[in-house]
Amino acid sequence: MKFRLARSVRSSLWLVPLLCVLGGVALAISTLAIDRRYDHDLVPRSLTGGPSSVQTMLSTIAMSTLTLATLVLTVLTVAVQLAMGQFSPRIVAALLNDRRNQLVIGLFGATFVYALLVLREVDDQGDGVVPGLSVIVAVALMLTSLAGLFLFVQHSGRLLRASGLIDLVGENTRKQFDRLYPVDRKTPDDRDRRVVVAPEPGAVVEIAKERLVSAARDAGCVLELVPAMGDFVPAGAPLFRVHGDPVGLDAVSVAKLVVLRSERTHADDAAYGFRKLVDVAVRSVAEPFEDPTTCVQAVDRLHDGLRQLAARRFPSGRHCDEHGRVRLVVRTITWDGYVRLAFDEIRLASAGSPQVTRRMMAALEDLKAVAPPDRQPPLDRQLRLLTAAVERHYEDEEDVRAALMADAQGIGSGQDLAGLEDGGWQEYEAGGVRSRRAPLA
Repeated sequence: MKFRLARSVRSSLWLVPLLCVLGGVALAISTLAIDRRYDHDLVPRSLTGGPSSVQTMLSTIAMSTLTLATLVLTVLTVAVQLAMGQFSPRIVAALLNDRRNQLVIGLFGATFVYALLVLREVDDQGDGVVPGLSVIVAVALMLTSLAGLFLFVQHSGRLLRASGLIDLVGENTRKQFDRLYPVDRKTPDDRDRRVVVAPEPGAVVEIAKERLVSAARDAGCVLELVPAMGDFVPAGAPLFRVHGDPVGLDAVSVAKLVVLRSERTHADDAAYGFRKLVDVAVRSVAEPFEDPTTCVQAVDRLHDGLRQLAARRFPSGRHCDEHGRVRLVVRTITWDGYVRLAFDEIRLASAGSPQVTRRMMAALEDLKAVAPPDRQPPLDRQLRLLTAAVERHYEDEEDVRAALMADAQGIGSGQDLAGLEDGGWQEYEAGGVRSRRAPLA
């Protein structure tokens, strides 16, 4: 019986808010008792105001915090529906048992109850009675509730994302592993000193390159970052390989120079923007959405990004000290990586959408016109695979030709659709100069 009761209490949504409300009642009784002991003269009225203004303020605090509690419960209901519909019904329990949400609900409930109890003590008859200390505490609870609201909005914004829900379940699972399978502290540490491990799980979002170079120089070694920017690293997985003598290297301090977060960011991860655009593009052409126009708009931005990179020099990933010696090696994405990231998934998902394949053909042909010779093979590969995918999807040769026609609008400005009205040469005048122009097709 005790076991079942303890399990029910640990997994309950109501326990923490109830304890907070009871704490609010106890706090009100305590502060009111102190006020009565000092005959309500502990805090001057110049700070609290008169009885009428205090009554108005406490009533406003009570109604506002009740509204905030209702808002929080509504957001939680939406989060539960979102989690059940888009992710998994089994994730709901972890969402409801989140202690931070329960504490916010409890804070609002405690402030509401506290304000009501203090309001009963205020008397506006004659000189009136104003429990000064209790009023000051009520204002402090109100300010704390506002801070709790801002934190709740931030926390909910993170929690309602896919990564937030995944992290919530992942963290709870790790806690269960730590409880059920504790680490044997008596086992000697025979870890390879030439490997610096990650102290916590997360994606690589920032690297303090200059400080890492300095640390490697002082230790007389070379550090090789194992994960690339944006890679997820499990706790305890290799973060650095140490080339040279690792004796003088402080592994704990070095590991802290790589920032790990639950989700990739745009700060130093240029490829993350492509990742998002590709996700939008693939999702827009997948059932039940089937919105090729949105996919074309995403390809527009991918095309623009690759065009800016086509002739630029990519970093080597080797970072040297002031004497020109390599101290830090970081893997970086190449031109081939950017091209494959931009087009591989979209090509596989949209071979049956002529609007998208025509837009991809236009992008690839334009990129071939500006890319240097050593960067042509990845583009040729995409053209070859796109042609093969379209040919497998359509049986009619005319459909194949139409789907492989370069078109910057998808369907609208290709050579088979846009040209001169008479289909031949046409004279026109611009800036006082007569010229002749031929159609593109």
